[in-house]
Amino acid sequence: MAPSATLLTRIKVQLKLAIARLRMVQKRDEALSKAARRTMAQLLETGKVDSARIRVENIIRTDIITELHEILELYCELLIARAGLLEAPQCDPGLEEAVKSIIFAAPKTEIKELQAVRLLFGEKFGKEFVMTATENTDGKVSEKVVKKLSVTPPKEELVTGYLEEIARAYGVDWPKRPANLGDPPDFVDDDVDDNPSGGQAQKIVEPGIPADSKAAREREDLSRATPPRTLGPQSPLHVNPPSPSTENPRPKITLNSAELKPSKKMLDAGISGKKTERKGGLGEDVPSVDDLAARFAALKR
Repeated sequence: MAPSATLLTRIKVQLKLAIARLRMVQKRDEALSKAARRTMAQLLETGKVDSARIRVENIIRTDIITELHEILELYCELLIARAGLLEAPQCDPGLEEAVKSIIFAAPKTEIKELQAVRLLFGEKFGKEFVMTATENTDGKVSEKVVKKLSVTPPKEELVTGYLEEIARAYGVDWPKRPANLGDPPDFVDDDVDDNPSGGQAQKIVEPGIPADSKAAREREDLSRATPPRTLGPQSPLHVNPPSPSTENPRPKITLNSAELKPSKKMLDAGISGKKTERKGGLGEDVPSVDDLAARFAALKR
């Protein structure tokens, strides 16, 4: 029982050392990645896009390894928190993914403390357990760990996305964007025609003006409008009606077959366009003495 306790203590110590080393490597890789990103921005600014595309793959790979180190760090913390389950001769099902992921990833990383943990797990659970985890024959290794350790070139979309993000972070105009020319003008289709032949034949109101255009519609509305009476040349001739007299008590003038109405002064004098009644068998339109007196009184006003 004592050797088992000693092995468990060694595993816990190596797990803690592995966590410290993983955190240190992550900080180092972040600093290197930041300097590399600045270099990529300079290459994009000077127009060396092909060189930037090749070098940016190192940044992508560094970011993937950093994510892998974060996952392995979490697995180490999990094993330390559940160290009591490691006392059993067989690996606990709840710890099997963490243990086998560390065994699978340890030879493919630069963290020597993880390789020491892998050897201790071999002493604890046997060589067959370690071989199964290394080859991942039972599929217990985390899919994220397997994917991040796969050696495959990054896709073109990922490379372009990294370059665009680097250019945006460092204020580099890449890819080159056209100058802002403002919003395009609104398109108004004035040539719409219901002609089933495809609108090739159009009615022409004037040369160069289609029948359905805006100018044609304005001309049509203008032709339908009624012009005001004061529009156009006026005649300088002005005819005043004659004054009433004893010989012609009801003066009347016609212009263009239209009868002119008497003025207000004539109406006040009792002169109208109606015929007076005949009195005493006298001739037509002979006024009486009273009518004449009233007219003279009105004229004196």
